[in-house]
Formats: sequence, structure tokens, C-alpha cells
Amino acid sequence: MDNDLIMDFINLFGDNDKKLYTFFAPGRVNLIGEHTDYNGGYVLPCSLHIGTYAVARLNDDGIIRLYSKNFHEDGIVSVTKDELAYDERHGWANYPKGIIQALMPKGAQNGIDVLYYGNIPNGAGLSSSASIELVTAVMLNHLFQLNIEMLELVKTSQQVENEYIGVNCGIMDQFAVGMGKAGHALLLDCQTLQYEYLPLSLEDYSIVIANTNKKRGLADSAYNERRATCEQALAKLKNYVRIHSLGDLTIEQFHKYVHVLSPLEQKRVRHVVSENERTKQAALALRQGDLHTFGQLMRQSHESLRDDYEVTGKELDTLVETAWKHEGTIGARMTGAGFGGCTVNIVKDDHIPSFIEEVGRMYEMEIGYAPSFYVAKIGDGAKRLKKEGEDMQ
Repeated sequence: MDNDLIMDFINLFGDNDKKLYTFFAPGRVNLIGEHTDYNGGYVLPCSLHIGTYAVARLNDDGIIRLYSKNFHEDGIVSVTKDELAYDERHGWANYPKGIIQALMPKGAQNGIDVLYYGNIPNGAGLSSSASIELVTAVMLNHLFQLNIEMLELVKTSQQVENEYIGVNCGIMDQFAVGMGKAGHALLLDCQTLQYEYLPLSLEDYSIVIANTNKKRGLADSAYNERRATCEQALAKLKNYVRIHSLGDLTIEQFHKYVHVLSPLEQKRVRHVVSENERTKQAALALRQGDLHTFGQLMRQSHESLRDDYEVTGKELDTLVETAWKHEGTIGARMTGAGFGGCTVNIVKDDHIPSFIEEVGRMYEMEIGYAPSFYVAKIGDGAKRLKKEGEDMQ
């Protein structure tokens, strides 16, 4: 793929005497720990082998030129260093523009030419936005020799998404995309940013991601509502217990002070507190190589997201409940914000063909259109790709 993208780049931007470099940042899937990140709790994601590629080089005219093969109809987005403010007309390009505004040295004389290509399905909830942010951050770090640690690039990318793009996300997506490690899941405390790599020893099982292919119109507004409700509940609970976030709240404390919350707040907080505990138990199960317990916790997670947090919907429930009935499935649940997007499933390798066929058929019968399936490989976090021919002109 590298060489094809390099040829596309040269055909688009022409040739000059500057070296070409290629970079990659993965998508991510969250195995368990949903809607806990912005509540200061634990999450357990892993980075994927699919993601966003960038081919880039410096130029001498000081212009920033951005092109995406995924949005080829938009052509090349060209701006100067003084034209990096958010612009609705620039669509996808606002993500790299925000990173460039944050990281590109103010006195830089060079501009940059960048070609992007992503193979994460759009709208699937696998963090395509964090992927383009981190691939841009890693690219700038290399091209301008900024010597910034990955954790700082992660924090900057989240800040850009919050303040420049205007999406009030937690840090999980950027952290998993930047700090991922092949063959491992990542246990992250979203409050302290302490983390641990856990070997993901699946043996004769694989992670299968199923995409509902539903357009997720509800996700953003519902996400903001859930977040606001949790913040209201936290403010009430702080009058009774010393906590910084709902991630600090124990199950015992929740039961003791549940009466101070409204019925809706009780449901939302019960999900956060129980999901936080499930994530810690899931990490223990991974350390012990106990996939069956891990699968049971995934099921409990989905039930809590369905009943207490209420972010699943018919499409996700149909995919998950059909997966639960399949003999090759150890665990299945929704992953991501909800109301569409994807499910994550652990399926025995020799059952994967029948899983895809049967779950896909039942879903299409119930919903009216087909889902998509991806057998996931666990890859590394964002990085420069050092392959033979990367600097060809």
C-alpha cells in the first residue's frame, strides 16, 4: 500500500527535492468500559490494523496542502499558516488543520503537502477522527523535529477535538490510537492516565467487529445528554462523598447515596459504576487467560448499556442478541457511543464463517439491510512507517 500511495502523492503534488515519508495511525475498538472515559473511569481498548495513512513532505512555498483519497471530490484543501481557523467548508480537513494549528512551529518557513487515505469505515465508531488527528500529530513531530512524547501528542489531539472541532470526548480514543501495542489490550485509568498493557491471548478465537451500517443521527445529541446527566449526578454526590469523578465512586457508596439522585440519574450512574467494576474484572480475566469470564462481562456490559444507559437501539441489540445465540460466540456487546456503529464479538476461529453468515442473515431479516463484518487484528499505535522505498521520489 505504501508504494501505491506514494505514486498517488507524486501524481497529485508533483515532484520536488524533499523526502517523502509515510505514517500510520490505527483505529481502535473498545473491548469493555463504555461511557466510563469521560466519567474518570477505566477503559480497555485495543488498536486495530486498519486506520489512516499519510504520505507527506515539506515544501518551500509555505502553503499547507491537504488531500484525502476518501474525500477526493473535495480536491486539495490549500491554506496558509494564517488560515487555520475552523471552516465548515473544509469538512474532513478541519481535523488535520486543528492539529497543524496546535503543533506546527510558528516560525516554520516550510509548508507541507499531505495525502491521506483511511480504511476505517466512516461512521463505524472505530475512531477515524482520532486516527487522522494522531497520524497528523506524528507526521508533524517527525517533519519539524519537535521531539514531543507520544503522550503529549495524545493530549494535544484530544484538546483539538474538544476545543477546535467542538466534540466533548474523553481521552480514550486518542490514547488507544497513539499508545496501542500489537497483541495487547490497554487498561487505562482515564482520570490519572495510568495504563497497563495486557497480553490479548486469544489462541483459537478472534475479535470480529460487526457494523450495523446505521446512520448515527442520534449519537451526538444523546452523548451530550448522557454526559450532562452524569455531571449533574456527580455534583449532587460530591455533597456526600469525597470523589473527583464518578470513576471514584464504589458500588457500596452508590447504594448508600442513591436516594439523592433522580430516577434517571440513578440509572446512568449505576451503569458507570458497574461498568467501571466490570472493566477491572475483565482486566483480571485477561491476565488469567480466562476468556469465558471476559465474555460474560461483555454481555453484562451490553445489558447495562441497553437498560441503564439506554444507548443501544434496535440495530445494535439485534446484532448482539443474535451473536449471543451463536455457538461460536464467547462474548458480544456494542462498542462506541451507541445508537449505531459497531459491536465487538469474540468468536471461535472455525465458527467465524457461520457466525458472519447467520448473524448477517438474521440482522438483514430483522432490520432490512445487511451489516458488515471485519475480523480484527490488533496492531501498533501511531507511528512512522519505515519500509523499503518509503523515500522514493
